[in-house]
Amino acid sequence: MHPLRFQPIFRRYIWGGRRLADVLNKPIGHESCAESWEIVDHNEDQSVVQFGELSGMTLAELVNDHGQELLGPDIATQISNDSLPVQLQNRFPLLLKFLDAHRDLSIQVHPDDEFAATLDPPDLGKTEAWYVMHADPGAKIYAGLKPGITAEKFRSAVKNGFTEEAVHSFKPRTGDCVFIRAGTMHAIGAGLLVAEIQQCSDTTFRIFDWNRVDKEGQPRPLHIEQGIQATDFDLGPVSPIRPNSLGPAYAVVASSCTTLIECDKFVMRRWSLQRANELVNIGGDDRFHILAVTKGSVVVENDPSQLALELGQTMLLPAALGRTAVSANKPTEFLDIFVPSSGRN
Repeated sequence: MHPLRFQPIFRRYIWGGRRLADVLNKPIGHESCAESWEIVDHNEDQSVVQFGELSGMTLAELVNDHGQELLGPDIATQISNDSLPVQLQNRFPLLLKFLDAHRDLSIQVHPDDEFAATLDPPDLGKTEAWYVMHADPGAKIYAGLKPGITAEKFRSAVKNGFTEEAVHSFKPRTGDCVFIRAGTMHAIGAGLLVAEIQQCSDTTFRIFDWNRVDKEGQPRPLHIEQGIQATDFDLGPVSPIRPNSLGPAYAVVASSCTTLIECDKFVMRRWSLQRANELVNIGGDDRFHILAVTKGSVVVENDPSQLALELGQTMLLPAALGRTAVSANKPTEFLDIFVPSSGRN
């Protein structure tokens, strides 16, 4: 197998803007666009390989036909487990997207795996993490409930029109990372450009949509009772995480690697390469790696496109590749995302 680039899938919601085109150079056309789904295997939403001998294959086909090579033996075994609902078996476990919040997203919550498995049709839960690529002055993130908010108090706040006052908020900075565990009430505020990694789920319970309407003048549906059932009222407020630097020992020259998120669903690390031609090796651990460039550009060994991986572009490194050289063209940052396997990170 070879490094995999996919065609993005664009989502146009009422809160989207133009930054996916203006900042990340996405071919979204003349309309506003909210999300670019970069790597996804979720029912009809399928990433399609752009280059190389696997060009034209969907991610679902890759998982089914080349599961061990793509995922590594541990993860391939995990997703084929008979204990999973049949609809969720052999699904690529993660979804990577970029979001442009020109307006506030709805206040919402995602279910955990247990709750999502009871839905019709069943879905995975949705634990996610956001990496802030740009933050306008004053932009807000809503994450977690304020201390002391119980289900009863929250239901009362919704009924009386004070939903947002029950939700903790803060002003993020570019480079912040926010971990949103399933069951956490949240919303991305206007003025933020975000890279998001999540479980491969599309289940959202919308609690409050700022009293707005769509282009037909209709409010979007709300799912208040389901959302309250899915909320973990013990989680409390969420703030940007304090990253753990792995230091230069993880690099060949003077780069640094920082662990941003480490949970049972995914690990997200940020690599910082300080100068041109600086090189690091990714992979070689019997699992796939997702790369997402958040600054600068890199060249990836054995990439069949023979193009630089630029700002806002992503790549999937199959497990079978082994250690793969990633070399900076200029000062660069990129995210390295993978699923833990065999208790190792």
